[in-house]
Amino acid sequence: MSSMDKQTEFVLRTIEERDIRFVRLWFTDVLGMLKSVAVAPAELEGAFSEGIGFDGSAIQGFARVSEADMLAKPDPATFQPLPWRGDTQAVARMFCDITLPDGSPSYADPRWVLKRTLARAADMGFTFYTHPEIEFFLFKDRELERPLLPGQPPVPVDDVGYFDHAPQGGGQDFRRTAITMLEKLGISVEFSHHEGAPGQQEIDLRYADALTTADNIMTFRLVVKEVALEQGLQASFMPKPFTEFAGSGMHTHMSLFEGERNAFYEPGADMQLSKVARSFMAGLLRHAPEITAVTNQWVNSYKRLVAGDEAPSFICWGHNNRSALVRVPMYKPHKGNSTRIEYRALDSACNPYLALALLLAAGLKGIEDGLDLPPGTEDDVWALSSAERRAMGLEPLPTSLNRAIQAMERSELVADTLGEHVFDFFLRNKRAEWDEYARQVTEFERMKYLPVL
Repeated sequence: MSSMDKQTEFVLRTIEERDIRFVRLWFTDVLGMLKSVAVAPAELEGAFSEGIGFDGSAIQGFARVSEADMLAKPDPATFQPLPWRGDTQAVARMFCDITLPDGSPSYADPRWVLKRTLARAADMGFTFYTHPEIEFFLFKDRELERPLLPGQPPVPVDDVGYFDHAPQGGGQDFRRTAITMLEKLGISVEFSHHEGAPGQQEIDLRYADALTTADNIMTFRLVVKEVALEQGLQASFMPKPFTEFAGSGMHTHMSLFEGERNAFYEPGADMQLSKVARSFMAGLLRHAPEITAVTNQWVNSYKRLVAGDEAPSFICWGHNNRSALVRVPMYKPHKGNSTRIEYRALDSACNPYLALALLLAAGLKGIEDGLDLPPGTEDDVWALSSAERRAMGLEPLPTSLNRAIQAMERSELVADTLGEHVFDFFLRNKRAEWDEYARQVTEFERMKYLPVL
């Protein structure tokens, strides 16, 4: 019996033993929004063998009306009961791969984009592991008190800061409940704490292969919102909801393994970084502008990037330098498998499948081309003057979604990694978002210009 057959048999047996009444089949659209269809257990065996049909033209970026028929085929390895639905009439979930009617992978499926890139890494002998530090905000649910007026900012659940432990704090109670629920779903958590801004939380997931990480991020975002609703709160992954406070990022640690060996580790080398690690980092730096429209895909994402405050604004790397785009965390002597790099631009509102695929593709391109890593910087890049940055050769990341789109549309690497369909749809959608934003007249403009012009 094959591994897939064993997993399928386990799922079917578990559904019967635990009296699970509904199974939700999950997938994401091109923008990273979670989609779901519920099937009865009796239909699941057919779903494993043939898939569940749906209208792909109704999903953002999936298909034209003339190519609408698509199938969602559940991945039995992702089966988990949903703990917030209780034990009576229990509900489980599985992530799906999207296929065309002939059984071939859908060109529009973000999960397939990542799987295809991981297969390319495997052909080079590598497995890609990632560890995200996911930040988000918790707000009081004003609908329970009085609705927010237009333009009125949300109210954070607390008024404490980085690593603060507040007595009877809503944040720590929330994090404890959310982590318990994540672990019931088989998602291991490494750390959790209060972040720097009022109401801002961080929960870090353990290292996993990149496909598992992307699935876990999608599950994480739903769990956080479900727990918030249960506690009369609102959770948001908006990159920067407040002008005066730092935004929410998703600093992501990465490494390549060759079997059991960390390909980023070289004993005795500077910072214990191998040639593979250095070329991977060089690839990230060279291709950073063209992948930023995907790693930071919303208009609001750039309010975080241009502000500094733990978010990188310039393309550079450093050892333990938190103002750098790529950081080499402090290494642990005699623990070669802990050698890793950290990419700090990502925010937690991205499509994790596409973002991780592009980070991997950029790094692999650096390895293939044998790129040399430029000198690092240990200066606080935010504190340097423009002239000092120019003298050091520091180029900025795109400062707006519009500039990121312009860099992306010239990129062969992004087009090849995403595939023509996803590449074209993503660009069209982001251009439309930018055009809509550019037409807006903001409160800032009214306050600044009405009195004087």
